[in-house]
Amino acid sequence: MESLIQKVQAKYKKSQVVDVQSGDTVKVYQEIVEGSKKRVQMFEGMVIRVTRKGSLTNSITVRKVASGVGVEKSFMLHAPSVVKVEVTKRTKVRRNYLTYMRARSGKSTRLSGVSFDRDAVNSVVDEKAEAELAEAKAQQEAEHAAKAAEEAAAKEAEEAKIAAALANREDA
Repeated sequence: MESLIQKVQAKYKKSQVVDVQSGDTVKVYQEIVEGSKKRVQMFEGMVIRVTRKGSLTNSITVRKVASGVGVEKSFMLHAPSVVKVEVTKRTKVRRNYLTYMRARSGKSTRLSGVSFDRDAVNSVVDEKAEAELAEAKAQQEAEHAAKAAEEAAAKEAEEAKIAAALANREDA
């Protein structure tokens, strides 16, 4: 029998998430909301920490160096704002927490790569998320079409007004 907590968590869990390990280089696509606009922003870096695998609160910490400054972001893999996680490189590590990478810079941050099947790892089909993306795209296209029709109607009304003014001028 499932506990009440597991039933609630199952409702919010994504059906599948990418199997991410420490040492992987990943691209995390996150949905950002700015006012009324939504956009997808990519954050690429090395996974230095993976916590609570298999749980609703499964999270990864991704680190990259931007303009000489180390930047770390934590992502909850089951969060609705995380659109997609893509593994680009897999390396051989013997630890789960790679916090020692914070102290390293330059060539010492390189880890030995391991060959892996990129398509098999990244092939996660989440019908619900894809349906939401398609719905959002359709809604955005509908808004765009409505705005274009509104602009065309306004332009047509303005042209009719100009034509009427010219007709009045010619009559006078």
